Amino acid sequence: LPCQIGDYTDFYTGIHHATAVGKLFRPDQPLLPNYKWVPIGYHGRSSSIRASGVDFRRPQGQFRLAADAPPVFGPSRRLDYELELGAFVAQGNALGEPIAIADAEDHLFGVCLLNDWSARDIQPWEYQPLGPFLSKNFATTISPWVVMPEALAPFRVPFERPAGDPQPLPYLDSAANRAAGAFDITLEVSIQTPRMREAGLPHERLMQSNFRDSYWTIAQLIAHHTVNGCNFGAGDLLGSGTQSGPAPGQGGSLLEL
Repeated sequence: LPCQIGDYTDFYTGIHHATAVGKLFRPDQPLLPNYKWVPIGYHGRSSSIRASGVDFRRPQGQFRLAADAPPVFGPSRRLDYELELGAFVAQGNALGEPIAIADAEDHLFGVCLLNDWSARDIQPWEYQPLGPFLSKNFATTISPWVVMPEALAPFRVPFERPAGDPQPLPYLDSAANRAAGAFDITLEVSIQTPRMREAGLPHERLMQSNFRDSYWTIAQLIAHHTVNGCNFGAGDLLGSGTQSGPAPGQGGSLLEL
């Protein structure tokens, strides 16, 4: 790992992912009313974060084989990945002292790639009403390198909300964030199985998306996370949530594809 990670929070900033998954679980209301107003997130498990390339055990848990069947216990049959961007905190803040959005990027150390491994059969049985638990906390992998904000400067783009969508509340809004708070970063997922490697076959690209489609910026995540006085520590990690694109075939997880 590139640093010692104290705390880990996973957000849900990919609106195309949230909409696609919402259609699977809630066809009548894919996006809940709060989504466009508040950055949604949950506290993850920092102890199971590893650098990319490590092996980990297939998780076990409860799941149902049919909607009207009682749960069974066993190893997950629907292991999935999630394409995310990770953001590392540089210096933290004191308990009770929020980080204003104007100062938020002063607390950003850099970004990495993040894979939020997910057990899709365990997840729907456990996530209501408090959210993911065993379906997420068994493994998260990140790139062992960190890209600094200075290296991202050429890829900054304006942060804009679609016409008709609510504008962020004042504590999530600033002139600097509107002018250059988003990042034009292309993200891809490829797969190469052991059998493909043995046969000398190259990896196969499954999808491509762009972080500029994220519904919230990194600065907004930092400001929102601390607005209630929550204290960051150096090395804390924020996950962006799955970054899917708007077009068919741009899902950032197997669940969508």
